[in-house]
Amino acid sequence: MRVLLTGSSGWLGRFLAPMLRGAGHHVTGLDVAPGTDTQVLGSVADRALVERVFADHGIEAVIHAGGLHKPDIVRYPAQTFVDVNVAGTLNLLECAKAAGHDRFVFTSTTSLMISQAIRDEASDAAVWLDETSGPIEPRNIYGVTKLAAEGLCRIAALEHGLATIVLRTSRFFPEDDDTHAVPSGENLKANELLHRRLTVEDAARAHLAALERAPAVGHSVFVISAPTPFGREDCAELKRDAAAVIARSFPEAASLYAARGWTLPASIGRVYDAGLAERVLGFRCATDFAAVLAALRDGGPLPFAHDPAYVSPKERGGDGPVLA
Repeated sequence: MRVLLTGSSGWLGRFLAPMLRGAGHHVTGLDVAPGTDTQVLGSVADRALVERVFADHGIEAVIHAGGLHKPDIVRYPAQTFVDVNVAGTLNLLECAKAAGHDRFVFTSTTSLMISQAIRDEASDAAVWLDETSGPIEPRNIYGVTKLAAEGLCRIAALEHGLATIVLRTSRFFPEDDDTHAVPSGENLKANELLHRRLTVEDAARAHLAALERAPAVGHSVFVISAPTPFGREDCAELKRDAAAVIARSFPEAASLYAARGWTLPASIGRVYDAGLAERVLGFRCATDFAAVLAALRDGGPLPFAHDPAYVSPKERGGDGPVLA
């Protein structure tokens, strides 16, 4: 298929574009920043540009992975989030409908599921999060606009029969977390593979699976995260003594961590359950916490990317574009 990939110069796009080509698809990349896999420079908020891309490149399917993200809150006003994340998604959906497409994949985020109460971790048990969780109460403009875009995908399916797959991906960014200082870096990323992270390679594979399965599935929302070793029955203990729960599944974790100078989480406040994607899309992340321990045990490279110096391509060279 001739696939339009938005966000083609971004962290996900640089892995997804070659993966799509490897599966036999012809990829047209659209991004505000130049990149190896970006053929068209511009914003999804520019309706005329989107229409030209569809006409000039014979687009047959869309993977909409571009947009503004949580770190962009300090760089862009709320209106820009609405223009890019909401109006931009609508532009793509309407062009896909006009072109008679049968599939559309949208990159969303588990962040929109995190209310302020969940963020504060005030509960006496970890919160188990899957596609049925709610009410959905995003705590910032990023989450609000992503949820609105999800709604546009749902309406496109209901009113026009366009198969729309929404992937709520958990964390896969390579840079350091801007909200957690201890532990930091690789230690934090390793811990998060237990309950709220996946690798960028797995995120890309999930999009490929969604593209292939979309017509058979219709419309659906999927949480995409590394498989967790925990169950709902562990939630109370995870909040109280996460290390004890981890030790039951991974008895050597504490010693392997100690040898590296790392710390296991003392408490876990939320767990993402990606089981629906496995059951319906047939997709399961290849990398999990066990892979981290195997790397520590064998002295091999860690199975995830960590780059404290990473800067989004759209932000390089100054203040970045007006629209992303």
